[in-house]
Amino acid sequence: MAQTQHSAGTEVLTDLVSSLNSPATGRRGLLKQAFSPPDPDSPALASQPVALAPIEEWFRHKGWRPLPFQRQCWKAYLRGQSGLIQVPTGAGKTYAAVMGPIASMLANPAPGLRLLYLTPLRALSRDLGLAIREPIETMGWPLTLGIRNGDTASAERSRQLRQPPQILITTPESLSVLLANRAAQQLFAGLEAVVLDEWHELMGSKRGSQSELALSWLRGLRPGLRTWAISATIGNLEEAARAAVGVGASEEPLLVRARLRRATEIRSLLPETIDGFPWAGHLGLRMYEELVAALDPAVSTLLFTNTRNQAERWHQCLRYACPEMEDALALHHSSIDRGEREAIEAGVKNGLIRWVVCTSSLDLGVDFQPVERVVQIGSAKNLARLLQRAGRSAHSPGGTSQVLFMPTNALELLELSALRRGLAAGLVETRRPPVAPLDVLLQHLTSLACGPGFEPERELRAVRSAWSFRHLDEASWEWCLRFLEQGGDCLGAYPRYRKLEREPIDPPAASTPGEPPFRYRVRDTAIARLHRLNIGTITADRSVTVKVVRGASLGHVEESFVARLKPGTIFFFAGRQLEFVRLREMTALVKASSKKSQTVPAWAGGQLALSDLLASHLRSEVHRCAAAMEQEDPANSGLDSAELRALEPLLRRQADLSRIPRQDQFLVETCRSRDGSHLFAFPFEGRFVHEGLGFLWAGRLTRHQAGTITVSVNDYGFELLAPRGYPFAQLVECHSKELLDGASLQADLEASINLSELCRRRFRAIAQVAGLVVNGFPGQSKSGGQLQISAALLFDVFERHEPGNRLLEQARREVIENQLELGRLHLALERLRASSLLLEATARPGPLAFPLLVERLNNNRMSSESVLERLERLVAEARRAEGS
Repeated sequence: MAQTQHSAGTEVLTDLVSSLNSPATGRRGLLKQAFSPPDPDSPALASQPVALAPIEEWFRHKGWRPLPFQRQCWKAYLRGQSGLIQVPTGAGKTYAAVMGPIASMLANPAPGLRLLYLTPLRALSRDLGLAIREPIETMGWPLTLGIRNGDTASAERSRQLRQPPQILITTPESLSVLLANRAAQQLFAGLEAVVLDEWHELMGSKRGSQSELALSWLRGLRPGLRTWAISATIGNLEEAARAAVGVGASEEPLLVRARLRRATEIRSLLPETIDGFPWAGHLGLRMYEELVAALDPAVSTLLFTNTRNQAERWHQCLRYACPEMEDALALHHSSIDRGEREAIEAGVKNGLIRWVVCTSSLDLGVDFQPVERVVQIGSAKNLARLLQRAGRSAHSPGGTSQVLFMPTNALELLELSALRRGLAAGLVETRRPPVAPLDVLLQHLTSLACGPGFEPERELRAVRSAWSFRHLDEASWEWCLRFLEQGGDCLGAYPRYRKLEREPIDPPAASTPGEPPFRYRVRDTAIARLHRLNIGTITADRSVTVKVVRGASLGHVEESFVARLKPGTIFFFAGRQLEFVRLREMTALVKASSKKSQTVPAWAGGQLALSDLLASHLRSEVHRCAAAMEQEDPANSGLDSAELRALEPLLRRQADLSRIPRQDQFLVETCRSRDGSHLFAFPFEGRFVHEGLGFLWAGRLTRHQAGTITVSVNDYGFELLAPRGYPFAQLVECHSKELLDGASLQADLEASINLSELCRRRFRAIAQVAGLVVNGFPGQSKSGGQLQISAALLFDVFERHEPGNRLLEQARREVIENQLELGRLHLALERLRASSLLLEATARPGPLAFPLLVERLNNNRMSSESVLERLERLVAEARRAEGS
């Protein structure tokens, strides 16, 4: 991610909105609009006050006054413009986006679907529906609103097709299902506007690509379609706006920013003392007493964790530590049953629930005005994520967000100091859209063929108007069509892979001689039904429903977790102590238990890594610490934040035992223990980059000295562990240039890791999105193991008989670019080559190295000692060595 600094000078001046001119193209046109007087003869401008009168009346009825940026959006919409809105959370973005279309609908009444509101989370649909319904019902406006997602009853979905609401709130997946309906053209024939909520969340994923393709088809059907994206925190605003409105728009999208600055107060929860050993573990539960003391039962608080597993454990901890909060404490994450999540959200709003331990399930849009404080447990790893979570408190214009930071490792205090400086500088990470993901394109084309069908040449133009697919080459397009029509080179013998059939259409009167025109259709009803049931780009391990025997459903856990349970096993889920009874089909039957257990479900994808922007700030903090430790006067050490001052004992121990690297230095430590020979390297580039660097160094070192090397990583560095006597120091000293060489990076990386296995795993998800492997009909779902076997067989077939298969190429590219982050690896190696190497031989692992030991111990449980016992033994040994 690249860094972007927002400058007030680049913002559109909101107080000059009323003088915006008629639409003009290009960036100069936008500037002309902002600074030119209005054309008094413009009919669109003259009609705006009349059209907006009902909106203004409702605001007066509420005792509100529209903010300048809201009026700017409404007037721009009525002029026919599209754009992107970025204002602080709780400032009124929803009304800024929807009141323009509503004003147009009131001024020009007509039946049918006219406004489509796309949201990334089903949980947001309910709140959005309430917010939009309020003015409609209060003012008696003749408008209808519907909500459509995976939770909508089938009877309601059928009714929406027969009598479409004028406003429909839906998700990218449900929109794609609508496009797969034969009546799609009639349903969207009168569509005038699309609102993309939380666009920063959608844009950087395949769900964003899915949305872009759906919008490209809608724009082909409705060329004048207006698109408004809503984004809270994103760095590359211009690219985000272009991705929302698509390629070939008649004018540049309008960027709307408000002069609203929400203050964010961050206070860290510091331990009374920090010695030279960062406390262990990624959960930090040993500091629960300090957290409990800082919480106030009377203050509504959201406690954010980074993983569902972590949320379960902290909820369990607080439940035992504060039994008096039993009825006012709740747990909220995406695997908990929807009904229970809704009840928790309602409890927060009405004040009955005071503390909620949650994950990113509450990051977005749910309006929690009663929430007064946010607690971030562990580093947010990302400036934008922290801003988003901070915005959950004081969720109203002019509020001050209160954030209490609870570190789970002493070194995370460095991250908080870096986060604070980054926020003060106005920096936010960027989100880059995927580049032409063909699995998403294959799914989209199949959806269209299940629905109205598509003509290849016309649809190619539409697809290329989607930002992510603007550079799609002809060869890839033709491969996709042949793959869907003929099964490609390998699958033609299987009818289920020959999905598309040609349907002749009447040629236009002025057509030239050649191949008769046709459109692609899916005629096989079984293929169409199965496709509609499997639409979506979210892939994960198969979920198993957790249900109380003769009771309610509690939520979902991954199949791989349930597979390890035996009848009678006690585990903790959804804030309850449960006993596993049996697995029936894809339902785990459980009963309540009073027995104690530390077993908590683990979900895939839980690890977050430092963004490149925060990693850069973290290196600056380390540099500041290095300079401070070299100061002779402790009173003027330069440790200018509470977090850095709290870390001073740890920093001094690190400086005494080894070194603290400056920004132009690269620290590598070597030592020996009874576990073997250790190498600790500290690039401070983030977990994913260190994973690639660790395997790269292991591969390059074993060229010169054979040995078995184990790699462990965290956000600060990586550890290489080899058998005793392995000469790490000599090898690094002799071959440092080779170790940091970027010329053969990709080839050496592929030789150092099992790239084929990584590609095989990634291919499973790609095959699911592309429709090559499916879960089956309801009641006939495949297990995760069956899906894995199906995908693995296809992977082997393609490797053997079609090595140039585009989906194999995509799997390889996603592994290299997304998982191993090759681009960031190149930049990291370039920076490290320009740095001075600090090669330090230490008597024992130092404070920077200690968390890497913890990481390895957490990942390797083949010991009779618990992790805590082993850590306590290591600390005791280190202290004895220092005392001797």
